[in-house]
Amino acid sequence: MKEFKAGTYVNQGYYKSFQPNPINREWQIEDMELVSLLSKADRQLGRLDMYSEYVPNIDLFISMHVLKEATQSSKIEGTQTNIEEALLEKEDVPLDKRDDWEEVQNYSEAMNWAIAELDNLPFSSRLIRNTHKILLQGVRGEQKLPGEFRTSQNWIGGASINDATFIPPTHQTVPEFMGDIESFLHNEEVYFPELMKIGLVHYQFETIHPFLDGNGRVGRLMIPLYLVSRGILKRPILYLSDFFEKNRKLYYDNLTVVRDTNDITQWMKFFLVGVIETAKNGIDTFDQVLKLQKTAEAKVQSLGSRAANGQKVLNYLYKKPYLNAEIVKEITGISMPSCYKLISDLEELEILNEFTGGQRGRAYLFKDYLNLFR
Repeated sequence: MKEFKAGTYVNQGYYKSFQPNPINREWQIEDMELVSLLSKADRQLGRLDMYSEYVPNIDLFISMHVLKEATQSSKIEGTQTNIEEALLEKEDVPLDKRDDWEEVQNYSEAMNWAIAELDNLPFSSRLIRNTHKILLQGVRGEQKLPGEFRTSQNWIGGASINDATFIPPTHQTVPEFMGDIESFLHNEEVYFPELMKIGLVHYQFETIHPFLDGNGRVGRLMIPLYLVSRGILKRPILYLSDFFEKNRKLYYDNLTVVRDTNDITQWMKFFLVGVIETAKNGIDTFDQVLKLQKTAEAKVQSLGSRAANGQKVLNYLYKKPYLNAEIVKEITGISMPSCYKLISDLEELEILNEFTGGQRGRAYLFKDYLNLFR
């Protein structure tokens, strides 16, 4: 990829915007280290994808993967909601934290909607805009054209455009650049490895910055969405936001280096290392989930006549490891006294842990399970 030219800075009067070069063209990979990393990433992704077939009821666990992704991707943008707070109902979240909480919920909703919508709509600018609309509904960016490409100049860093660290292309060119991305992703005439395609597209999307707000979150969300759309993953179980958050400075530095020095190879290496590490961590998490599932279900079977309702509660906890007595009643249909007895049994079995410390409004976490996603 030595011939890569990121683009040019164009004088717009009192500032210079960066106009990227189109990416829908032939590419040649010459760096053998990059080829080696691609091979490792493909192998680890294949191992991770196996769990989609062999883990019973894998959809029960995917919601926690999505929630972790939502908290980490939003954290990169400055929100402070942790995974425990993200599990709470809105009325249980302190008022000063609700904006952050709602942004995390929107991310989860946007991801789930987009994955389901792939059955009706191909991976496209339209799908990306509709996903962006859900992401920004009712939160701080709701005045910034949810679901629409920007119609004005934006910038990254700095108090104003005059001291910005980066100024993306002019808004008039955004539809053209997004059309180029779409054509590149669906170009069947020119071969380019799918993992490297979405790695290159992630860089290009962040450079174009097509929305007034939410670009980072949408750009990260696009990665699992594309892999599912191409059948590389059967389920959305690869999320890079945790890797990007842990290596935040490197993440931004590597994106910047591409524009400043045309070194797309270094960005690709960083991206593929992220895929490898994230896939390995996902495999480890699923292994631990299966062990915990086996242990927890053996404990529940010791409840005798209450085992069936205990199993219903356990299945709910895999999706959302937080509940209270009202939720148990809703899940099982038993009386409130029976709910409290069942909760007490599950506490004794160390499946549930009460975390409010109060006598009223008591709520419980499946802490051992939650810890696997921290």
